[in-house]
Amino acid sequence: MRNIELQWLLFGLVPNYHSISDFRKNNSAGLKKLFKVFVSFLKDADLIAGETIAIDGTKSRAHNSKKANFNQKKIDKHLAYIEEKTQQYLDELAQNDEKENSTTITNIQEKIERLNKNKLRYEVLEEKLKTSGEPQISTTDEDSRALLVQGQVVEVSYNIQAAVDDKHNLVVATHTINRNDRNALSAIAIEAKKNLGVETFTALVDKGYHNGRELTQCKEENIITIVAHPEQGKSNENGTQPDYFVSKFIYNKEDDTYICPENQVLKTTGRWHKKTRDRDSYEFKKYRTPACKECAVKSLCTSRTGGRELSEANHEYN
Repeated sequence: MRNIELQWLLFGLVPNYHSISDFRKNNSAGLKKLFKVFVSFLKDADLIAGETIAIDGTKSRAHNSKKANFNQKKIDKHLAYIEEKTQQYLDELAQNDEKENSTTITNIQEKIERLNKNKLRYEVLEEKLKTSGEPQISTTDEDSRALLVQGQVVEVSYNIQAAVDDKHNLVVATHTINRNDRNALSAIAIEAKKNLGVETFTALVDKGYHNGRELTQCKEENIITIVAHPEQGKSNENGTQPDYFVSKFIYNKEDDTYICPENQVLKTTGRWHKKTRDRDSYEFKKYRTPACKECAVKSLCTSRTGGRELSEANHEYN
């Protein structure tokens, strides 16, 4: 603020670089309600139809560097390095004891002390990670996570979700999350439905949102979803051929089984498996058939020795 007269009238009260950020943080509930009222105003003014909503997300890099983002694998790697270097310095101390070189001994002891401090730091991070129940942790922007930004590029970021009405391209719902689009659809779609105050609408999303669990939640909320289907796999001389892609398998909801292109039934034991990645985690069931062992076209379907295996996630409205 450069207006000296206004500063005087405000008794020296001036904003700083995080004034707006603090205001948003301290009044998030009120701002959310205000946005909902604004959407209602747009609807009353016939500026939004509330019938077809496009949903997408964009990644925003956090101040948190990659070096300040940790998962269990990264912590284990640092602890192993510290253990290795500590043992190396202890061996050097043993050798120098014989030479009685006090200067060298002091330097090595300082290095060991520094390593012990770093070890304690990583052990505290490890405990914090386990307590959080999250697959990763950030130390600068604690809510940020390492997310896939484009292709194979990973950045410590936030994922800003937006739902846009098709009539005049006006935003009807928005929020910021720390996970990828795959686990984001239902939350932003339900938020849009509440803001619009409608019984149903059609949501348009790209293949990054294709997730059976999220689509099911939308269906339960009476939200119609049109989502691009992800690629079923790559065809090559040693892999699954087009005639045996997942889309060629028929899911039977009545008895929770699959029928493969060779008319064999893939069943599940009903057991739920959990897969955890650095960026998210999910549960799934496995479907198999013993018929794979003697199938004449197994080489066209799968390269797995145990035969073809589908997961519960495969019948995500294919």
